[in-house]
Amino acid sequence: MEIKGKVHEVGATQQVSETFKKRDLIVEYAENPTYPEYIRFEALQDKTALLDSLKAGDEVEVFFNLRGRPWTNKEGVTSYFNSLVVWRINAVETTPVTAAPATVAPVDVSNTTGEDDDLPF
Repeated sequence: MEIKGKVHEVGATQQVSETFKKRDLIVEYAENPTYPEYIRFEALQDKTALLDSLKAGDEVEVFFNLRGRPWTNKEGVTSYFNSLVVWRINAVETTPVTAAPATVAPVDVSNTTGEDDDLPF
């Protein structure tokens, strides 16, 4: 799966255990610009390095896997959790806004000096 958006926040790398590390990436997704969504992705293990060059405001395309798992508490109640796990990130080239072209003064081409208008209409 993939999604395009703007980097809102890049978290610090968390060393969860001796052999496991993760890092969060928050992306502002604005399918409707009036109500943007802030989506949390996880980068795991060696993929945490993918976030090193990112900064807030960067436009990115995030490729991720959707993972889900159940968890049962001591009372026997089961809850379900979802994770969006990053496997690739591409920078999105934004087109710079250019100035409007300069206007050119209109030229009267209806009648050139010294020539007769011999058009039949």
